[in-house]
Amino acid sequence: AEKAGVRVLPIDSEHSGLWQCLEKQDPAFVKKLIITSSGGPFRGRKGSLAKITPAQALNHPKWKMGPKITIDSATMMNKGLEVIEAANLFRVPAGKIDVLVHPEAIVHALVEFVDGSHFAHLGVTDMRLPIQYALSYPERLPDPLPRLDLAHLTALTFENPDRKRFPCLDLGYTASKIGGTMPAVLNAANEIAVEAFLGSRIGFLGIPKIIEKTLRAHRIVYKPVLADIFAADAWARETAEELL
Repeated sequence: AEKAGVRVLPIDSEHSGLWQCLEKQDPAFVKKLIITSSGGPFRGRKGSLAKITPAQALNHPKWKMGPKITIDSATMMNKGLEVIEAANLFRVPAGKIDVLVHPEAIVHALVEFVDGSHFAHLGVTDMRLPIQYALSYPERLPDPLPRLDLAHLTALTFENPDRKRFPCLDLGYTASKIGGTMPAVLNAANEIAVEAFLGSRIGFLGIPKIIEKTLRAHRIVYKPVLADIFAADAWARETAEELL
């Protein structure tokens, strides 16, 4: 994109929201980027998650998604990956990106500025909206999607994620902060671990364990070329399988 002199336009809902809040803003005045999470199927669940079954993890309270993404939502790895995505798209360190649990899924992203002001992006939860905006940018086109009726919202609630119960989120932060080939290793190890969980080869808590062990074993290439990324991906998959 840099070589061609073009922009990368995000279509993930949280990153589209950040992009729209940041449009024409001076980066020097940005204090923090905030992306939101529904909390997944186990938000507020009491007791251990050790005996969670694939069927329970696939039962998302809000959306029907593919099995891989649904499990990522249950472990909160989806937000770990989105932190990496935001850091790359907006050229900010992971330490300037926060994740908030927002079960209503109306506010998709927020930007906090140095004076304490917050800009927020609100909208109906439908991936067609951010995709359309990227396609029509800088114009906005009418669409047949349901309108957001603010008068009928009963609440907008926010809470911090439980990072101890969902360690995959911090693994995403770790991979982003280290950089180099580590995010590729995180992603590949997660895919192997999720596949193993869906196949009942490991338990729910085995997912972050396999990922963390793979990350610890990796020899990082800090300035990778594309071949290094492919190699790291292949290595991580093989290593995660061996750990299983």
